[in-house]
Parts: sequence; structure tokens; C-alpha cells
Amino acid sequence: MPNASHFEVRRDDLRRSRFREEALADPGPGEVELRIDRFALTANNVTYAVAGDALHYWDFFPAEPGSALAELAPGERIYGYFPMSTHLVVRPESLGPGSFVDGAAHRAALPPVYNQYRRVAGDPGYDRALEDRQAVLQPLFMTGWLLADLLADEAADARAVVIASASSKTAIALAASLARAGGVEVVGLTAPRNAAFVEKLGFYDRVVAYEAIPRLELAGPAVFVDMAGNAAVKRAVHERLGAALARSIGVGVTHWEQGSLKPPSLPGPEPEFFFAPSRIQKRSREWGARALQERIGEAWRAFALDSGRWLEIEVVRGRGGFERAYRATVEGAARPDRGLILQL
Repeated sequence: MPNASHFEVRRDDLRRSRFREEALADPGPGEVELRIDRFALTANNVTYAVAGDALHYWDFFPAEPGSALAELAPGERIYGYFPMSTHLVVRPESLGPGSFVDGAAHRAALPPVYNQYRRVAGDPGYDRALEDRQAVLQPLFMTGWLLADLLADEAADARAVVIASASSKTAIALAASLARAGGVEVVGLTAPRNAAFVEKLGFYDRVVAYEAIPRLELAGPAVFVDMAGNAAVKRAVHERLGAALARSIGVGVTHWEQGSLKPPSLPGPEPEFFFAPSRIQKRSREWGARALQERIGEAWRAFALDSGRWLEIEVVRGRGGFERAYRATVEGAARPDRGLILQL
């Protein structure tokens, strides 16, 4: 059996990390070993680390190595939620032509969406040419699409949606979904160095630098969506808009040293946290899981194809490149027009 390599990060200091080698044991009955070919690294990884204890993200991969499963063919490609490692042993359950669920006991109480793995050979929407873009963008696009769906459902009276960290990929997905639906002004807040990139996207009606927030003018009630968790930006928006804010929704905490999962009291509505798996469960009950997948799939395909004009995929191989890419992402220095694919 080969050795597995794991990239491990300290919970209490995201800048401290290491590689660890582990001898793999043969998978047990009902288990199957997956060789992780590539995975995406985005600012969303930082959010998962910061919220790892509160939302139990650290509990998904306790790194316990585990017989081949006859229904899964050797070499079959699988898409889903993986650790930053070379291998993962799973216990496939609910195995169908298009997907399976990891039935490992330690994951039973965790959000079901993360335990589902797609067998791409049975997915009519899968395109090998878009595989890297799928890894980088699809999870973030799903969050943006679901958030746009929430706003259409629960904040239909809003005349504007103000999005902080407008250059982030989840923000871009939300802005694209809102622009496609129409009927609301989409305002992007960003740092000056990213303003030109955000404006060229064509999804935002207005792009505003962070320092100009005290002069922000809007017509009618607005929703604030905070993608980064920067406490200073959040306070500036709340102090400027106050009662004009219908809702304040937090999505990410990539500005992990300037923010908090529990912000102090602010003018206007109390900030709430958007958890995409809860929205997936709600819409799956209302529409059915297949109908939800079809709606997201149609929108995703258009977004993925369009991303070729603004997102360049960069494949990083080897431990040195891996660590440099990770450091840049943690420090918030990754370029918004790059999508990182890592291979160990």
C-alpha cells in the first residue's frame, strides 16, 4: 500500500502547518480508498478553518485510514468534499449510478451535503474540460446561487444588495445570480487594488471602495452581504445605512484577524450567518433534491463557461508551491483573477 501525505493546519494558529506521512492500511469491509488527484484552494478554506469548531468542519477528516468495493471501479473519478491529502478512506452507502454517501460513523451527525460524493461518469452535466473550474468555483457558486434564492424569497422588497469583498468568488457568484434575475441594484464593496477587476466583471451596477462607504447613497431599503467578516467594514456599512438595512448577512470570515463570528452590537438589523447546507435542505424538501440540482446545474453551466473571460486556472504542484499558495490565501494575498488547483 502507498503512503498518504496530509497537509495539517493548527486550529489555534492558521499560519502554522506541516506535512505528515502515514502508511495506509488495507480498507476494511464496505470501505474504499480514494486517491485525491487535485483539489481547489480558495479563501473559503480559511472560512472553514475559522468556523471549524463552531460548525464542526474539523470533525469531517480525523485521518483514520481504513477492501475494495465491487460497485466502484478502480480509477473511477469522484467529486466531493476532500481533505488536503493524497488519500481518503470512505464507507460508501446509498450507492447509485451518480453518487454515494460516506457512511463513516464520525460523519453521521454532520451536514449531509458534505457527505455526498458524485460519480462523474454518471453525471450528464460533467465536462472534463471544466474539471478544474468545477473544483474551484462550483461550491462557491452554489453558495452564491442559494443566497440569491434566499434574498428573492425573503427580501423581495430590497432595492439594493451591498456585497463586501466583491472580488471574492462567492461574491461574484452572488452578483452574477442577482444580475441574471434583475430587479435589484448590485453594489460591490472592494479594496482599491481590486476595483478595476470587479468593474470589468459586468455583474455589479456600482463598485465602491471601502473608504467611500461613509458617502454611500442608496435608493430604498438594502441588504448587506458580508463575504469576508472584516469588522471595520461591517461597522462602517451599518453606521452609514442603519435603519435602511433590511438585513445583514454574513457568509465568510476570510478576514479572520479583523472579524468575529459574534460581532458587537451595531446600528440596524442584527447580523445573521448564512449556512448554505440549511438552505439546501429547505429547498430539497420544497422542490425535491433532483429539481434543486437541475436548477443549480443549469445556472452553474452558464457561470462556468463565462468564467473563462475573468478567471485563470493555476495548477500548483509539490509541497513548496503548496505551502506558498496556502500562505498567500491565509494572508489574503491571493489574486482574484486566479483559481488555484493543488496537487500533492
